[in-house]
Amino acid sequence: MRHVNQRFPNFALLCYTGIMVDRVLIDTLNLQARDFASRFKDRIRKSPHLKHYNDMTDQELIDTNSRFYPLLARTLDRGLDRSAIGDFFVKLGKERVKSGFPVSEVIYGVNLTQQVIMSYLMTDFILDNTVRMYQAIGAVNRISEFFFLGCFYMTKGFLEATYMEMNKHDEISEELLRKYFKDDFFFKN
Repeated sequence: MRHVNQRFPNFALLCYTGIMVDRVLIDTLNLQARDFASRFKDRIRKSPHLKHYNDMTDQELIDTNSRFYPLLARTLDRGLDRSAIGDFFVKLGKERVKSGFPVSEVIYGVNLTQQVIMSYLMTDFILDNTVRMYQAIGAVNRISEFFFLGCFYMTKGFLEATYMEMNKHDEISEELLRKYFKDDFFFKN
């Protein structure tokens, strides 16, 4: 460690302040979840491709989207918890099937949520020195990982719910469904 500190004198400062900046970001995500959700709502309203989301009221959009930010904050605080992320996003995918959303809209909605956070980091989060800039880059990587994993689990939940609906209500044979739904589902209700 001494060799590292001699070559990179700000390394210890970077490690220490990384916790501080993450705490600021974590607190902001928790305390301003509804503000971020309002920004999400504004992005939804600007997109003609999100018919089902645009059919929701402003309040429904904000209430639904504000659930993302505390989970993201917890992930940034405690690390990537695949179980918690998987549970949240699988349920989201299943909810969206029941509400009649196409999978493309749901993925785009998750992407817009990520854009809200990235926009905040690049415009509102104060990058007043190089250390803080590097910390923001690290946060961007962790946030991206969160949303990529979220889309993976959301898609699994969406496909699983579609599979179950087709099997129960449309009386499509298990053999035919397995032919086209090659995914390994969780089958958690």
